[in-house]
Amino acid sequence: MKTLVLVFHPNLKGQSRVNAALAKAAEELPNVTVRDEYALYPDGKIDVKAEQKAVEEADRIIFQFPIFWFSSPALLKEWEDKVLEHGWAYGSEGHAFEGKEFGVAVSTGSPESAYQTGTPGRYPIEQLLIPLEGTAYYIGATWLKPFATYDAFGITDEALAQSAAQYKALLAE
Repeated sequence: MKTLVLVFHPNLKGQSRVNAALAKAAEELPNVTVRDEYALYPDGKIDVKAEQKAVEEADRIIFQFPIFWFSSPALLKEWEDKVLEHGWAYGSEGHAFEGKEFGVAVSTGSPESAYQTGTPGRYPIEQLLIPLEGTAYYIGATWLKPFATYDAFGITDEALAQSAAQYKALLAE
């Protein structure tokens, strides 16, 4: 299975410990292509045809990103708005994602306990990702269970290594 990991972190090489480790683990797999979207498009102008071609060549697409204010980074939303064109991703003639798997790998600054009903975060991670799950179904892809790495601000080296290993094993399936 060919997997495409689209990483949406505004400063993957300079600021990200968690997403950089996950991307590095993914890059070690022969069947995985990792694209650093912010490095590719620092001006925010997405090459729609290049992105569509990358999706077409994959069997599984993963959006990897940090949760920012209970949402995704801005470039991910721009990617969706531009790349998921009517007639290509959906519509009577658009079925680019049909038969493909689609999932997310997210990181949070806070620990998992902050993403529970009754906490300041209020919502479990799965609820925060409902718009992406809806997108998956709308474009005819099979939604995968989200992969989450919590507590980016406090994660230990050991816990990060374990999360990266789990991510790598998941992508290798």
